[in-house]
Amino acid sequence: MGDWVIRFCGVLHELVAFAMITLGVTLTKFGRSKRVVHPLIIDHIWSAGVRLFPMVSFIGIVLGLVIIGQTVALLTRFGAQEYIGIVMITIVVRELGPLLTAILVLARSGTTNAVELGTARALGEIEALESLGIDPIHYLVMPRVLGLSAAVFCLTTYFILIATACGYVFAFLQDVPLTPSAYFNQLGDALRWQDFVLLALKTWLFGAIIAVVNCYHGLARPLKIEHVSQVTASAVVQSVIGCVLVDALFLIGYLFV
Repeated sequence: MGDWVIRFCGVLHELVAFAMITLGVTLTKFGRSKRVVHPLIIDHIWSAGVRLFPMVSFIGIVLGLVIIGQTVALLTRFGAQEYIGIVMITIVVRELGPLLTAILVLARSGTTNAVELGTARALGEIEALESLGIDPIHYLVMPRVLGLSAAVFCLTTYFILIATACGYVFAFLQDVPLTPSAYFNQLGDALRWQDFVLLALKTWLFGAIIAVVNCYHGLARPLKIEHVSQVTASAVVQSVIGCVLVDALFLIGYLFV
């Protein structure tokens, strides 16, 4: 147990250091090489966000029909309609929406980044970039961090809208006596301005964590090509742990705001 804790603290220290380096490069070099770097950011937003619209739509519809619709029906059946807004905001906006979206982005784009960068590291392409005077953090890491952060934020917003709308559709099909205006008014009444701020901050942090962890495992150490799969598996596990820990911190924050 002690050995595991020591290794965990070591990895956490290295990840935080890598994240601080990335943040420093982002703040100091964001405006450099705009014609090269900024299109890369758009490409990562496209690959991590736009391409996931069909999958996010499917998961949002399923979540809305199966979970939210049944929850609305049960609350109405037991005469607790006044709690529908609070329950929906707590389940969808604060918890399931951001976390499920982050996991989908991790599965689709996070692992791809780890494989791409790990393979480039194993083949010596990173050293070739450095020999040309190109900063790998600026050229490879910063676009991924910004692209994945924006993608998680946009996809989460879309996921929440789809899930809440489909939840009412399921409740309507079950003849729940709840008008659309009453349903969405309850959602609006349960929302606070803190929910918007914390949702935006949480989703951007989820995207940054996924990008930083996967880029770190792909770039931080010399690799052999046969070790890329092991590195990718470690990156996925640590990304999930990081997102869950951040979600737990935000849960504490929701209790005090």
